[in-house]
This record gives sequence, C-alpha cells and structure tokens, in this order.
Amino acid sequence: MLGVMFEPSQADVRRFFCAVYAKAQAKQPMQAIETLASGWIAEHPEYHADLADLEGALNSMSSASEQRENPFLHLSLHLSISEQCSIDQPRGIRQAVELLASRHDSLHLAHHAAMECLGRMLWESQRSGRSPDGMAYIDCVQRKATQA
Repeated sequence: MLGVMFEPSQADVRRFFCAVYAKAQAKQPMQAIETLASGWIAEHPEYHADLADLEGALNSMSSASEQRENPFLHLSLHLSISEQCSIDQPRGIRQAVELLASRHDSLHLAHHAAMECLGRMLWESQRSGRSPDGMAYIDCVQRKATQA
C-alpha cells in the first residue's frame, strides 16, 4: 500500500525545500526529515539557485517549464523513495533499490532509476483511475536492477 500521511500543497513542498536549503546554508539544526532532504539537496547543486529563492519558487508554480525538470518534484521523489525504503513499503522496495544501488554503485543513480518506475506507476494510476499498483512498481525496479 502506498498510503500518504499528509498531502502538502505545491507551495508547502517548495517552502519546505527552500527552508531546508536555508537551514543547511546557515548550519542550523534540522529535524530528521530535513536532514534527509538536505542530503538530497547536496546531491543536486544544479537546484541550489532555485532553492535559494523562495519567492521565485512560489511565483513559478503556474509556469511549468518543459525545458528542465522540476527541482521540487525531483527532490520530493528522492524523499519518497528514501521513506519507502526505510519502512520497506511497498514490501520489497528496499531490496530492489539496494540491488539497483549495487548495480550502479550509487544510491543516487539507483533512486533516479526507481523514479522512472515510480513515475510510471503514478501515471498509470491517474490514467486508469485505479489505486497505485505497488507490485508493478517493485517489478519495474527489480527489472532495472537485474537487466543486463
């Protein structure tokens, strides 16, 4: 099951990541989820300018750019996969991502591969009007981990 404890708005997500970036820059103490987010932010220096400008981040919500990925969505997917692995939900995701990380010799690259599967699962769910298919998601990640 891919339950959601809360559903933050797009603005909430942007505020969260911008605040985490500001705290990291100021070397302020962080909550556990902020520390995790900060680690993924550090892996993506190409997003730092976006994260340093909360007003710009909020103003750009209505104008989706097709020329570059959304840094807030990308970082949110990293956090989602991290959380899924920490509780192994859907069951088997932790092992599948660990296999991917071993194959790529990089947790970061493993997350990027898993993101493709997560995105596909969510798109299929929205398109069909059905609940997300956790098994299809796991199968996709496992295939990526074992394909030559």
